[in-house]
This record gives sequence, structure tokens and C-alpha cells, in this order.
Amino acid sequence: MKINEGKIRIMRDDKISKALLKLSLPAIAGMLINAFYNVVDAYFVGGLGTSQIAAVSVIFPVVQVVIGIGLIFGSGAAMSISRKLGSNELEKANTTASTALFSSIVIGVILAISSFIFIDKIIILLGATDTILPYARGYGKIYLSGCVLPIFCITMHNIVLSEGAAKMTMFAMILGGGLNAVLDPIFIYTFGWGVSGAAIATVTAQGITFLLYIWYISSSRGVLKFSCSLFSFEKSVILEILKFGMPVLILQVLSGFAIGLTNTAASQYGDSAVAAMGIVVRILALASYVVFGYVKGFQPIAGYNYGAKNYQRLNKAISLSLVWVISYCLFVTSVLIVFPVNIMHLFSVNDQELISLGVRTLQANAVVFILFGVVMIYSTLFLSLGKAKEGSILSFARQGIFFIPAIFIMPYAFGLNGIIYAQPLADLLAFSMTIYYALQLHRKLKVVTER
Repeated sequence: MKINEGKIRIMRDDKISKALLKLSLPAIAGMLINAFYNVVDAYFVGGLGTSQIAAVSVIFPVVQVVIGIGLIFGSGAAMSISRKLGSNELEKANTTASTALFSSIVIGVILAISSFIFIDKIIILLGATDTILPYARGYGKIYLSGCVLPIFCITMHNIVLSEGAAKMTMFAMILGGGLNAVLDPIFIYTFGWGVSGAAIATVTAQGITFLLYIWYISSSRGVLKFSCSLFSFEKSVILEILKFGMPVLILQVLSGFAIGLTNTAASQYGDSAVAAMGIVVRILALASYVVFGYVKGFQPIAGYNYGAKNYQRLNKAISLSLVWVISYCLFVTSVLIVFPVNIMHLFSVNDQELISLGVRTLQANAVVFILFGVVMIYSTLFLSLGKAKEGSILSFARQGIFFIPAIFIMPYAFGLNGIIYAQPLADLLAFSMTIYYALQLHRKLKVVTER
């Protein structure tokens, strides 16, 4: 189809810099808008008090899992749909799209019911103290009751992108993010709903985005058709979606698990510690999502040119991508090191303990953030080249292989400092592992390039 022929020309013929920008900028924008929801909530809730912003921090790991469920169906289906559209198998593409979308709705409903029932156990497990608990319960019940909405929207976002409708997805995400920013102060302060108002604003904004996608489906404006009659129980269809979606879910779950462990460790030092860690996580997530979005554009270019044995073009894409992401990460590092107090004051003005701890944590993570882009480029590169073992190890290294042992061990050895430096240590170790694998890869690429 023309949509996919255009993508192939971009990956094959366009100037590397132009191709990377074309494919990565929409993904970056989408990732930033997802992060925007969480940062906006934290910003406006910060005016209510330390326990309130800590409550939003406690719920954040759950948000990560919700996003992951949306991605397992959205990303998993999108990769399959793109290939089917390229081979003119429209009926199979419709079946995959419908199966993924309706599965996401069912799983979203199940998650909403089960998490609503066990909300107290969940938030206590994630580090809620007695003073944080009532606020986290209020926010969590509302957000989780409507969690089918973000799951549906994230699934649709990825599916619609797979058929080339980037403008539609961009409009939908900008609309949702903008509404959330407008409604937050109204619901939190004007209506006096407090922390619960932030959750209501988020669910309302996502509900509007949900309705927009329903209109898109019903108006038949896209290439794909959605219908309950197209839902398939065939093992091959479901497994194909899960095969590509599960690694994304695992990454999200690991991220949420890591944040939960951090909150639990920090809760031993009071609400200010939990709130500070939560703020830092959101700031770093906002900065990281630019890199996550970029590698989404880098991935198809790397995979296509490796498959086409155009190693010279592949090497150019790798080199340019490294220059760009390292430059960006260096810029972020500089900002976080120079302006940590100003950044923390955006979320809290009166709690000096929160600000002081946040500044220390922000600066500690900023020092190693410059390494983050390199890890992401190579973990994505290995997966793009079909080297699943190396790619999976590097993908799970930062938040799984190294961070989880660090957050268990370091607080016992170094107290609060152990919590602050657990993530920087994990980042440093992940970077070292990445360099080891990268050097091996480049030696092999040099051999095949010179043939």
C-alpha cells in the first residue's frame, strides 16, 4: 500500500538525518504528552501539601502498568498490522486490530474491578504511609475506575499510527493533554476536590480522547475496520500480538516495580522522602521520554537497512543517533545540575526537607543521565537487528538486572543515601554492559561492511 511504500522510501532513500526526524518526531511528541499527564498532576497537587503529592507518587507505578497494558495490545498489534498492510492482507489486519482493541477493553475492565477491590493493599504495598493512605486511596479509586480509558486510547494510538494516520493520533493526544492541564486547577482548587480532583481531571481528559477515537472508528476515516465480528480467538493472532507486545509490558512493569520499591524504601524516612522521590521520577521520566520516542523512529531505519545489507547507511544512522541523543542527554544533565532548586520549587515551596532531598536525588541522577541515551540506542539496535538475547538483556538491565538488587541492598548499607544512589549505580552498570556488547557488535559490522 502507498502508506508503507512511503515509509520504505524514507528508510531506504531519504537523507539519514531527514529520515530519523520524520519517523521519530511524532513518536517523541506522543511520549511527551503521555508524560505530561503525570507531571501536570504532580505540579498542581504540589500546592496541597507533602502528603498529597506523595499520594500521587505512590499511584505512579500503577499508572506505568496501565500504560504497559495499553502498549502490549497497541504496540504488539501495530507491528503485525504494518506488515499485513504491506502485503495487502487487509482482512487479516482488520482482524488483528479488532482483536487487540476489544481485548484491551476486556482487560481494562478486569483491571479496574480487581484494583478497585484491593486498592488499599495495593497502595500500602507501594509505600503509602498512614498519612498518605487516604489521599492515595481517593486518587487511586477514581483513576483505576476509569483505567479502561487510557488503555483503550494507548491501544488506538498505536494501531492508528500503524496505518499512517499520525495527524489523528497527534491531535487526540494533544487534546487530552491540554484538557488535563486546564481541568486540573479547576477541579483541584476551584471546585475544592483536592487530590481526587486531579484524578477526575485525568479521567475526564482521557474520556474525551476516548470519544474522539470512537468517532474516528465509526466514521470509517481510517484504513482499518473495527468490529466485534472480526474479533478472533485464533491462537496465532493472539500470540502474534503478545509476541511483540510482551517485552514492552515487561519494561513498564519493571519500571513500575522499581518505583514501588523506591517508594517503599523512602517511606521509612517520612512523607517528604516519598514525595521527593516521586517528583524526581516524574522529572526524569519526562526527560527520558524524548529518548524513548527517538528510538522508536531509529528502530525501523536500523532494522530495514540491516536487512537490506546496507551497512554503510546503518552505520551512519547509528553514529548520527549517538551524537544526537548524547547531546540531548548532556543538555538535560546540565539543566538538572544547574537548576535543581528551581525545578523542585515548581512542585513544593514550603517543605524544605522535600526540596533538599529532591535536589540531592535530582543531581545524583543527572550526573549519569548522559549515559542513558547510549543504553537506549544500543538496546533498541540489537532488537532491530534480530539479536533478541543481547537486546533483551540491555533492555532489562537498567530497571531490572541492576536496579532491583541495588534498591534492596543499598538502603540497608547506606540508609537514605542508598536510596538516592541506587538508580545512578544501576545506570552506570547498565552503561558498562552496553559498551561491552556495543564493541562486539561494531567489530562484526566492520567485518561485513568491508566485504
